[in-house]
Amino acid sequence: MTIRLPDSKGASRTYEPRTEPLPVTPGTPFTSRTVYSAAHVVADPYADISPDSPAAIDWDATLAFRRHLWSHGLGVAEAMDTAQRGMGLDWAGAAELIRRSAAEAKSVGGLIACGVGTDQLSATEIGYPYSLAEIRAAYEEQLAVVEESGARAILMASRALAAVAKGPEDYLEVYGHLLRQASEPVILHWLGPMFDPALEGYWGATDLDAATRTFLDVIAAHPDKVDGIKVSLLDAQREIDIRRRLPQGVRCYTGDDFNYPELIAGDDQGFSHALLGIFDPLGPLAAEAVRVLDTGNTQGFRDLLDPTVGLSRHLFQTPTRFYKTGVVFLAWLAGHQSHFTMVGGLQSARSLPHFAKAYELADGLGLFPDPKLAEERMKTLLSVYGVDQ
Repeated sequence: MTIRLPDSKGASRTYEPRTEPLPVTPGTPFTSRTVYSAAHVVADPYADISPDSPAAIDWDATLAFRRHLWSHGLGVAEAMDTAQRGMGLDWAGAAELIRRSAAEAKSVGGLIACGVGTDQLSATEIGYPYSLAEIRAAYEEQLAVVEESGARAILMASRALAAVAKGPEDYLEVYGHLLRQASEPVILHWLGPMFDPALEGYWGATDLDAATRTFLDVIAAHPDKVDGIKVSLLDAQREIDIRRRLPQGVRCYTGDDFNYPELIAGDDQGFSHALLGIFDPLGPLAAEAVRVLDTGNTQGFRDLLDPTVGLSRHLFQTPTRFYKTGVVFLAWLAGHQSHFTMVGGLQSARSLPHFAKAYELADGLGLFPDPKLAEERMKTLLSVYGVDQ
């Protein structure tokens, strides 16, 4: 059985899908690394709303996907960029997501950490007309919700702070205040502008060396309040350099969706844990690889995970912020949801050739539990675009 897939030049190629998925089985949490998958949300396809309306979420399907990740031993990073924070999911929806997912995690014994930001502060036509005190208060409101839920907090980068801060001292003041207030150690998140252009110049400088110094100064001032950092700059060497400069006991969670196998494997001076959006579609395979790493078999880990980098680089290609579209597309093909509809109408953010290549790469890795279902759904999408089979 074959399928005709279009390319970006208007031509098509014949592809023969797999008939069997990669054999993976659920398992217990890992021993050598702490691994979170940033998880997507499933939209309610029947909600009669517009793309700029508050998100309508299919809670049953959304929570079922989190149980899928937990069943393989992965932690869930909730209400993060992958869940379309700031790209369709507002704070009210995120707060409900945090409460529901944290309760679900408690019921199944799953590991969970949740995003804390300032997205209740909306940009206006004149930008972000807020004071540092108002930005701190927005962070505090969200931190309280996460802590009350019993989850670990992830302090996410703030668009409002990026717009309002006048220099490194403002970041030191805001983050220092939040870290002193946090009841438990948090994860600090440095999200690069390739994921969100509004975060250009975060930590008070466009020069990454200067920004890194401020980031490390925040951590050095409060090492007992920082569980770890998540670095999402798509720059492997910079992450390694930061990792080697962290205080003892502070973890580095890679957020590098281009170079994660080598960063997780590590070197003779250390390694990264993981908090990755790509581990949403890769969940079972990623879990299998980390279990191999738990045995000390680094080469076996790389043999399983290195072949997935091509798919990840494809999903996260420029404009990187639209990687969520590919993540949800693959969840639909894999049978984790019954439709390909996204919060904010973001299913339209990638092209048909992009979807075709994503399908081919994912199928080649054996990611689909039911390859026949994935093939049928891919053909359905192709027919909507007018591609005859």
